[in-house]
Amino acid sequence: MRAFQIAQTKTAPRIVALDLPAPGPGEVQVSIRACGLNFADLLMIEGKYQDTPAAPFTLGMELAGEVVASGPGTALTPGTRVAVFSGQGGLAEAGNFPEERCTPMPEAMSFAQAAAFQIAYGTSHVALDARAGLKPGETLVVLGAAGGVGLTAVEIGKKMGARVIACARGAEKLQIARAAGADETVDSETEDLKGALKALGGADVVYDAIGGAAGEAAFRALKPGGRYLVIGFASGSQPKLPLNHALVKNIAIHGLYWGGYLKLDPGLLTGSMARLFDWFAQGGLSPHIGGTYPLERVAEALEDLRARRSTGKLVIEIGG
Repeated sequence: MRAFQIAQTKTAPRIVALDLPAPGPGEVQVSIRACGLNFADLLMIEGKYQDTPAAPFTLGMELAGEVVASGPGTALTPGTRVAVFSGQGGLAEAGNFPEERCTPMPEAMSFAQAAAFQIAYGTSHVALDARAGLKPGETLVVLGAAGGVGLTAVEIGKKMGARVIACARGAEKLQIARAAGADETVDSETEDLKGALKALGGADVVYDAIGGAAGEAAFRALKPGGRYLVIGFASGSQPKLPLNHALVKNIAIHGLYWGGYLKLDPGLLTGSMARLFDWFAQGGLSPHIGGTYPLERVAEALEDLRARRSTGKLVIEIGG
């Protein structure tokens, strides 16, 4: 089989041919049909991600496909369509994965939608529900609102009854955020982002996947009792948060690493994903796929992700 593999950290990944053994106990073998790209894939290439596997390894944290073989002690049978949060191994034609990482997909969900679903929607739901406790009628500010996780925060925020202010770069991205349900939009490159957000009433919750100056500005626009969600640093820099504001205004700062809940509280992830798949089946969620690429063009797709040229999620389609 072909796989997009890193031979050693900080070297360019490339497509290689690998042998795939039969699945072991507790594993299923999946014919991979689609793999979603994440900012963490870029960090893994640079050796900067907190859970970068030891090289050599195959990139691709989340995937969707069809079970083709089952190892001893597994209940999933060949033919079952599954979404898989693998952490690695998704950018390949096939792979063996622990059964507990595999979730049967809703009937109406395509492989591309499933590959774009788990990390982005899971991150936003756990962040807004379990961490921030977002309430109906509160104001949610989403930074990077047209990106892979940002758009899901807009959707889920509206689903939870919040007033959503979407921040993104340029009119085209702001229109995409508005189409996803945003009530108000602000260009994140405005000269006075803090002032623009305060003019709209300020924020009860800030969802920050960008960091840097935008994160600092949004933090300063939080109301007393507000909550600030640290999701990521797509800008390339961490925000310098004035902790005296957190003290005086009783602001809570919540970090959210979705994959960390596999050890911290796996039941929380299971319940969250069940809720999200149910919302999808009811027509309440609509994954935005900004582009699809074949496996041969995965390097191009990663560069589009790095340059923030994309909206929504980028998906690599494999086989089929």
